Amino acid sequence: MKLVVKLFASLREGRAKEILIERSGVYTPKTIIKELNIPEEDVAIIMINGRRSEADIQLNEGDTVSLFPPVGGG
Repeated sequence: MKLVVKLFASLREGRAKEILIERSGVYTPKTIIKELNIPEEDVAIIMINGRRSEADIQLNEGDTVSLFPPVGGG
């Protein structure tokens, strides 16, 4: 299965902006987060193909997963 992972803001630090993953088996955003050594609490928003999603959703061939940290500001 081929997936594209896009990282935003602080999640890019020490990592690429966009990562191509090619693996077999069942994959979820949670699996990707663990594989990239990102603490789960550092990911506030998960989007799959431009739609908000949960961490346990099974991914499909060709999906694009976007990961966003919590947004601060005032």
